[in-house]
Amino acid sequence: QVQLVESGGGVVQAGDSLRLSCTASGIVFPDYAMGWYRQPPGHVERDFVAAISRSGGTTWYEESVKGRITIYRDDAKNTVYLQMNNLKPEDTARYYCAGAQRGGAEVVVITEIRYSIWGQGTQVTVSS
Repeated sequence: QVQLVESGGGVVQAGDSLRLSCTASGIVFPDYAMGWYRQPPGHVERDFVAAISRSGGTTWYEESVKGRITIYRDDAKNTVYLQMNNLKPEDTARYYCAGAQRGGAEVVVITEIRYSIWGQGTQVTVSS
């Protein structure tokens, strides 16, 4: 069974840090480029946050999170992480990880429709 399971969300104060994890099962994890998206309260669509290539050597970030958020992966654990520092109230959202089995080892996927597998999400709430 193909599955992505996110964890690590919670309620924190502005300025705090969180590390989200997304563990995959049922897939050959190194074959997948991975990404994180988020859906703020009341929003219909998900917003791109960060992406990482199959090799882990290439990453891409949404402009507003650059310098505060880092995506990285551990293929031995079939897990991709999202380290979030200096959290702001506007980071409040449900965070989803996604996988895309396409492209070369250094390709990052930033188009939502190109992701074929998704997790159920983990909620992050940042209070001011």
